[in-house]
Amino acid sequence: MAEAIRAIGVSEVAYYRWRREFGGLKTDQVRRMKDLETENQRLRKAIADLTLDKLILQEAARGGRLEPRQEPVSKRG
Repeated sequence: MAEAIRAIGVSEVAYYRWRREFGGLKTDQVRRMKDLETENQRLRKAIADLTLDKLILQEAARGGRLEPRQEPVSKRG
């Protein structure tokens, strides 16, 4: 097994990690899962962008400036 893993250019650690994560799935299931993860990432970015736009518009509607958020004193370095 180790020889086959080396032949495809993958470390044994990576192989066993992939096997643990995807071992019971068929190829089409893994592809679908990867597609869903990509879509999820895209949607999370869209939500973050829209949330920022909303905050900017709310602040503009109040007539104020958008000030940078400051961390609480306890979290500062």
